[in-house]
Amino acid sequence: MAELDDDTLYAAFVAGTLTPAQFHHREHVRAGFVCLARAGDLATAAIEFRAALRRLAIAIGAPHLYHETLTWAYLIEIHTRMAAASPPYATSHELLAAHPDLLDHKRGAIARYYDVAAITASPLARRCFILPGAP
Repeated sequence: MAELDDDTLYAAFVAGTLTPAQFHHREHVRAGFVCLARAGDLATAAIEFRAALRRLAIAIGAPHLYHETLTWAYLIEIHTRMAAASPPYATSHELLAAHPDLLDHKRGAIARYYDVAAITASPLARRCFILPGAP
C-alpha cells in the first residue's frame, strides 16, 4: 500500500474513510500534525482531531479503541515539537524524520511522561485526560 500524502490522509481522516490497514500509529501522528498545521492552534486542532478520530473508530467498528489521554498527550507533544521547529516542518514526514521517537508508542515520546502500559489499560484514562503522574 502506498503511503498517503498529508492532504489525502487529512481528507480521508476527517471523512472517516480510512480502513484499519491504512490507519496505524504512524498515521495517527501524521493526522495530528496535519490538524495542528491547518488549525494553527492546539485547542482548535484538538476539537477536530478528537471528533474525526472518534468518527473513524466508529466507522471501522472499534469505538472502544479511542483513548482520551493518549490522544491529548500525543497532540500536545506533536504541537510542542512543531512550535520548537525552525524553520517549521512543511510535512508530517519532516516531523517524523526529526522526531522518530513519536513512532515508538511503547518506549518513545509519551513514555517519558507515562507508564504506557498502565495508562493504556486504565478505563479512566481511556475516557478522560489524566495528567502525567496522576493516580
